[in-house]
Amino acid sequence: MIRKSKIELSSPEYWRSLEQLADDPEFRSYLENEFPSTAPALDAPLDRRRMLALMGASFAFAGLAACRRPVEHIVPYVDAPENIVPGIPKHYATTMPDGLTGYGLLVESHEGRPTKIEGNEQHPSTRGASHPHHQAAILSLYDPDRSHDVLHNGQVSDWEAFKTAWQQWSESFAPDGGLGMAVLSTSFSSPTLHRLAEAFKARLPDALWATYDAVSEENRVKGLKLATNQDLQYRPRLENARVVLALDCDFLGLEPDSVSNARGWAEGRQVSAPQDDMSRLYAAESVLSLTGSNADHRLPLKSGQIGALAAALASELAAQGVAVEVPPNASASAVEGMTDDTFLKSAVSDLVSAGRQGLVLCGRNQPPQVHALVYAINQALGANGSTVEYYPLQDAYASDIDSLKQMAAAVEDGSVDTLIILGGNPVYNAPRDLRFSRLMEPLTTVHVADRVDETSILADWHIPLAHFLESWGDVRTSSGELSITQPLIEPLYGAVSMAQVMGLMADDQDLPGYQRVRQTWGPLLQGQGDEETEWRRTLHDGILAADPPAPVNPPYVSGAAGEMPVAVSQSDREMELVLVPSYGVGDGSGANNAWLQELPDPVTKLVWDNAAILSPATAEELGVEKGDNVLLKHEGGVVELPAWIQPGQADGSVTVALGYGRSRSGRVGDGVGRNAYLLKHSQSPDFGPNLIVENTPRRSQLVSTQDHGSMEGRHIVQWGTLEEFRQHPEFAETHTPQTQLYPEHDYSKSPQWGMVIDLNLCTGCNACVTACQSENNVPVVGKTQVSHGREMHWIRIDRYFGGPTSNPSGAFQPMPCQHCENAPCEQVCPVAATVHDSEGVNVMVYNRCIGTRYCSNNCPYKVRRFNFFNYTQQRPEVAKMAANPDVTVRSRGVMEKCSFCLQRISAGKKQAKREGRSLRDGDVITACQQSCPTGAIVFGDITDPQSRVSQAKTQPRNYILLGELNNRPRNSYLARLRHPHPDLEAKRNEAMEAPPEPAHEEAPAHGAPASHGGGGA
Repeated sequence: MIRKSKIELSSPEYWRSLEQLADDPEFRSYLENEFPSTAPALDAPLDRRRMLALMGASFAFAGLAACRRPVEHIVPYVDAPENIVPGIPKHYATTMPDGLTGYGLLVESHEGRPTKIEGNEQHPSTRGASHPHHQAAILSLYDPDRSHDVLHNGQVSDWEAFKTAWQQWSESFAPDGGLGMAVLSTSFSSPTLHRLAEAFKARLPDALWATYDAVSEENRVKGLKLATNQDLQYRPRLENARVVLALDCDFLGLEPDSVSNARGWAEGRQVSAPQDDMSRLYAAESVLSLTGSNADHRLPLKSGQIGALAAALASELAAQGVAVEVPPNASASAVEGMTDDTFLKSAVSDLVSAGRQGLVLCGRNQPPQVHALVYAINQALGANGSTVEYYPLQDAYASDIDSLKQMAAAVEDGSVDTLIILGGNPVYNAPRDLRFSRLMEPLTTVHVADRVDETSILADWHIPLAHFLESWGDVRTSSGELSITQPLIEPLYGAVSMAQVMGLMADDQDLPGYQRVRQTWGPLLQGQGDEETEWRRTLHDGILAADPPAPVNPPYVSGAAGEMPVAVSQSDREMELVLVPSYGVGDGSGANNAWLQELPDPVTKLVWDNAAILSPATAEELGVEKGDNVLLKHEGGVVELPAWIQPGQADGSVTVALGYGRSRSGRVGDGVGRNAYLLKHSQSPDFGPNLIVENTPRRSQLVSTQDHGSMEGRHIVQWGTLEEFRQHPEFAETHTPQTQLYPEHDYSKSPQWGMVIDLNLCTGCNACVTACQSENNVPVVGKTQVSHGREMHWIRIDRYFGGPTSNPSGAFQPMPCQHCENAPCEQVCPVAATVHDSEGVNVMVYNRCIGTRYCSNNCPYKVRRFNFFNYTQQRPEVAKMAANPDVTVRSRGVMEKCSFCLQRISAGKKQAKREGRSLRDGDVITACQQSCPTGAIVFGDITDPQSRVSQAKTQPRNYILLGELNNRPRNSYLARLRHPHPDLEAKRNEAMEAPPEPAHEEAPAHGAPASHGGGGA
C-alpha cells in the first residue's frame, strides 16, 4: 500500500547538478554505468612517488597493518598510572583554541594515545556536538610532516640555543625599550597569553605588536566598536529567534561558533506535530552557502551590494515604525536593479512582527559600517539581549590588518630589524601587496609554527609549535566562559607551547606551559573555594564552574554606521571577487590533513581542489564551461583556476575558496589546488570589484562526489511546506511492507537497532562524515580514485536542489547503510560475507569477503565501499597511533560499510552488564549521532516504545527509502519542511510555472565526465 499526499505539493522537481538538468548524453551514459567497478582497477596506477607520499602522510592514518592492534615494543610500568585499565579508554576534557573563541571538547585516550574527539556536553560552545575540523584535529596531531627540530639558518639546532639567542636580544633591545623589534601574532583569546603579551609590552614598550589572521573577526569587532564604543564579542541565540535574516552570514557553516549556532537554529526548527511552529530563515549572499541552502528564502546578491541592502532594510523598518537610525544614503533606489522589493518587504514584515524574537546577522566579510548598522537594527527590534548577546572582549588580541600594514611600513623605513612571528603563515596568506617574503629579507626573523612552512623556510629561526592536544593553555570563549586546554600526550617531537614561547619573551624564564597557566589561574580561582580543588574541577569539566559572565547591551552610538559602503560592483556588468575560507581546509592550516582534503565541500561536493565559482548566467556570458581554466586578475594579482558552475551563485560574482595552493604544507597538501591569496589585497581583503576574468584554452579535472546516480523520478528526498504539513500531515510517501514468500527472521527480541534522520534539521555540515571516518578507521584514497567513484566514506551527504538554477532551494540527506531486514546485498553474496545479526544489524564478515562486489551492484542505495587498493600500507610509525583499536582494519579486496558502530553497541552492553541492568535509551550513541550539531540523527532500540528513535518513527513525516522494493530498512527519514512567507512563495510558484530556464550544458573534460562520485540512491 502506498500512502500519498492528497494535494499537489509546492516542492519543485529535485535535481543534483546542471549536468542532470541538461541530460547530456555522455553524462547519461556515465550515470547508467551505476557501479564504478567497470573502471579498470589499474587504469590510473599511482606512480611510486605519489603512492609513497600519500601513504606516508596523514592521508592513510585510518587503519593499522593488520586486523589487530599495532605491534609495539612492550615496556612494563615501573609505577603504573593511576586508574588505567588496558583496553578501556579514558576521556579528558580540553579546549581547542580558534581565534577569538574556543571549543570545548572531550577526547578519548587509549593508554595515553588520543584517538577520538567529541564535543563536551558541559561546554556551551559545542554542547556535546562537533565540527569536522574538531574531528580531524586527531589526524593533525599525528601528522609526520610536523616540524621535528628547532632550526637556525636551515640547520638543526635546539631550544637551549634559541633561549641563549633570545636572552642576548632582550638585553640588547632593553635599553631602547624594544625599539627595532616587532612581533606579529595571530589573534587569541586567552588569559595566559594575554598576561604574557602585556608583560612583554611592559618590558619592551617601544616594540611593535601586530595581530593578523587571514580569516578573522576583524570587521565584526571594529563594527561593534563603531556602534558602541566598546570592544565586544557576540553570540547569536538562535533558539530564541522566530525570524532570522542572514546578510552574507554563513552562521551554519563558515562563521565562528557554527556548532552552537546550528544547535540553536535546530531548536527553532523542531516540528513533531502539525500544530508546532518553526522559525523562518532569510538569507542574502553571493555564494550559495550552508546557511543559504537551508534558508526558506534566499536572495543571490553580490557581496558588494549587501551594504545597500542593509541600508534599505533600515529604511523600510523605519517606514514600518521601528525606531532605527537610517543611514543617509539608504533608499529603495539603492537596491534597484538588484532585485524586486518582495524579498525586502517580506523580511521586514516578518521582523517587525517578530520584534525581540527577530534577528539580523551580518557576515564577517562585510565592512565594519554594515556590522554597526546591523547592531542598530537589532537594538531597534529588541533583539539585543534576546536573540543575540554581546560580551566584553577580554583577554584578547584581535586581528587588525591596519597593524600589519603599519608594521610593514616600519620595516620599509628601516625602523625594524628583528621580527618575531608567533604562529600564522604570513608569507602564504598575507595580502599580496604587502610582499611579505620581501619584507623578511633584511630582518632577523623567528617563526613559531607547527611545520617548516612557506614562512619558516625564509626565517632565521624556526621553533616547532606543539599541537593543542600536547599543550597547556586556556581560552576565553566568545560568550566569556573560561576554559582550560590540557594536553593528552607529551609533545611527539619535542615542540613547545605558545605559552612557553611567550613566557620566555616576557621575562627570559623558560617555565613549562603548565606553570604559566597555573600562575594565571591562581587569581581567577580566588573566592571559588579551595584553589587546588577548583583547579581539578575545572580540568575535569573543561570549563570554570563559576557563574558565566553576564551579557552587556550598550546603546547604539548615533551616527556610528555613517553611510553604507556601496561598491562599484553594484553594476550587474561589473565583476566581483569574493574570497572565502574552505569548508574543508579552512584558511590553509588544514591543507596537510587528508580527511579534510577528501571531505566533499557541502555545496559544490568538490574534493582535493578549489575553483572559480560562477553562476550559470555568468558562465554563459563569458563562454565558460565547467573545468575550463580562467585567469582571475584582481588588484595586480593573477591566478589561474578551473571554473565551477554553481546554481545559486550571484550573477557577476566569482567566489574562490582560500587555503589551497600550498607549497610547504607537507606531502599531502603540497600542490593541491591554487593559491587564492595571490588575489588578496589589503584594501579589499575579503571581496572587491574590478575583477577581470579571461578565458584560457586549458582545462583541469574537477572531481565531485555528487553525480554518480540519480533519483530517476523516485521519491528519495521528500519535502513540503509547513502549511502543507498542517493540512496533510502524512504528505510524505511511504510503503507498507509486503508479505514474504519464505520464512522471515524473528526480530522480536530486544534490542533491535534502528535510526531516524530528520531532514528538517540536517544542515549538511559533514560532521558525521568525519566522525565516522575517525571512529571506524576509514581510509582516504586520493583525488584520482575519487574520480572513479571509489571514495571510502561510510556515510555520505547527498545534496539536492529544487527550483530554478538561478536560485534553487536546497536539501541535504545523510546516506549510511540502511540495514535492511530483507537486504538485497545478502541475497547475492556467494560466501555469506554480509549477513544479519539477531539485533537487525547488517554486518560484514571481512574474513569471508572475496571481493565479488555483487552486494554493491545489488544495493539500491549505493552505500557499500570496496577497497580497490591497500590504502593502509607503508605508514610511518606515528600514523598507527591515530587508529581506533576497537575497530578492525580492512586491507585490500573487501567490502565495507556503515556498521551502526558495533564496537559502541558492544561497549554499551558491557557497561550495562557491569552495572547489573538492562540497556537504556542513550547507552549507545553512534559516532555520526554524537557529532551532529543539530541532533538530526537519532539511534536506538526500536522495540522500546519510549526510546527517542521509536517515538521519531511514529511521526507523520517519517518515511523509508525505496519502500516499494520491500527491503525493509531499519533507517528512516523525517521529511524536510520549508516555512516560506506567503507572498514570496506565491512569486516562487509563479516562476516555477513559467517555461523552464535553458539548462547550461557543460562539456566533460577531455571526453570523460569531469565529475562524479560514489553513488546515490
